[in-house]
Amino acid sequence: MATNKRKILLLPGDGIGPEVVGETKKVIDWFNKKKSMDFKIDQDLIGGASIDKHGKPITDEVFYKAQDSDAIIFGACGGPKYDNLEFSKKPERGLMKLRKELKLFANLRPAICFKELVDSSSLKPELVSGLDILIVRELTGGIYFGEPRGIKPIENGERKGINTHVYTTKEIKRIAKVAFELAAKRKNKVTSCEKSNVMEAGILWKEEVQALKDKEYKKIELNHMFADNCAMQLLRNPKQFDVILSDNLFGDILSDEAAMLTGSLGLLPSASLGEKDKNGRTRSLYEPVHGSAPDIAGKNISNPIATILSFSMALKYSLGLEKESGLLNKAVEKTLEDGLRTPDIMSKGKKKVSTSDMGDAIISNLN
Repeated sequence: MATNKRKILLLPGDGIGPEVVGETKKVIDWFNKKKSMDFKIDQDLIGGASIDKHGKPITDEVFYKAQDSDAIIFGACGGPKYDNLEFSKKPERGLMKLRKELKLFANLRPAICFKELVDSSSLKPELVSGLDILIVRELTGGIYFGEPRGIKPIENGERKGINTHVYTTKEIKRIAKVAFELAAKRKNKVTSCEKSNVMEAGILWKEEVQALKDKEYKKIELNHMFADNCAMQLLRNPKQFDVILSDNLFGDILSDEAAMLTGSLGLLPSASLGEKDKNGRTRSLYEPVHGSAPDIAGKNISNPIATILSFSMALKYSLGLEKESGLLNKAVEKTLEDGLRTPDIMSKGKKKVSTSDMGDAIISNLN
């Protein structure tokens, strides 16, 4: 029985975020009630929802709540309503602030193809059946955060856009260590991706990852691969990979590609982890891979599985409850085995259900 109060902050955000986080809250409540957990749930605004009420994508109060939480469950942010806002005031800046200022440098994105959904993938069943890849993406450095950046006027009335791709030894070793540690619990295999053929930062990445492997992780098999080749290989033979390690930009692209191998973005969770603080707590944020999908928001047809599995990752990585994480994963698998499908994964002969129906079915299988 858990005795410590573990603080979970729910940030549903925009679009379908409130619907999928709402179903996840029902799952958290189930664990409190049926498994005598003592999760203390708080809920607040981020993204467009925060802009509408407070005029900014995240308030200081919400940021401090996030700092004080054992795990943050985030839904989605953004939508056409906010397209014309100045860049620094867009909904997504709330999420970027959390990632950057909580130092959530390690993004973990599993790409798992459930056997019940092999036919939902755009690839042949034999290529994706049994697929289980983990992409480890560096999240607080690289071209998304490098300076200088901006849009500047130049001669002839033209403009110039600038983004700087920059990495340090410390940043590279920190994320590589995460990949190697996770690989040691899986198949002892890491594929590190960069563009060392054309980028100096890629050369540094390759050299530092190799040096760390040679010094501390001699039992791990390490392969280096150009990021564009990795993108091709994910379509050609995805099961050759186990843990894929990459920088912020390439990881963003490769993880979305890997996600689609499984058949639906609506099924895939992710975790963003920081380093341990002085109390031994790892700051962490968990979110579904899909976006805010404003076109289906409020229709009760979105798939809550990715967010529910994100909470499963929180149970495992932040809350020290691996057994409970496994229980939740099995309940999701059983629900899919039972033939229940939201519209995004619907196929012939299966039963189409709503967002809330899917959440209720997963809870029923937990019971």
